Amino acid sequence: MEINVRGKNIDVNPTLKQYAEKRLSKIDRFIKQDPLSVQVTFSTERDNYVVEVTVPLNGYLLRAEESARDAFSSVDNVVEKLEKQIEKYRTRLFRRDKVEISSVPREEMEAPRIVKVKRFPMKPMTPEEATMQMELLGHDFYVFHNAETDTVNVVYRRKDGNYGLIEPEE
Repeated sequence: MEINVRGKNIDVNPTLKQYAEKRLSKIDRFIKQDPLSVQVTFSTERDNYVVEVTVPLNGYLLRAEESARDAFSSVDNVVEKLEKQIEKYRTRLFRRDKVEISSVPREEMEAPRIVKVKRFPMKPMTPEEATMQMELLGHDFYVFHNAETDTVNVVYRRKDGNYGLIEPEE
């Protein structure tokens, strides 16, 4: 398992890096994928330490973010969140392969499913126009055809009040 720890506008001291690597190495026993690469980013926001962990996994992306006043607590919280996501991922894989898991109650075996399909025309627009349209509709995200890149993109409202843009990789 490869764990890459970095700081975003913050220096990650060796003790914190070692602690994060030790705690995140636990997830290796839940996932049987070689090589497993884990990206860990530390940052600060309003006197809190924010830890963001990303794990690419067989075409899926597990991502967890947690914040706390103490950097070590934020690592503990993000590992807990990741373990829950991994359990959901594994349960869905078993369900997909039609393997019955006796330890999981039948109520938990019912996976959420797509119950509505929405179609709408997408006129080309800039990310700024898409953001304004999202705000006018009162949504947290908006899918649009980016006139600048000629691709389908998503703008979304971030927890910090700013906006994010999701672009597909070529």
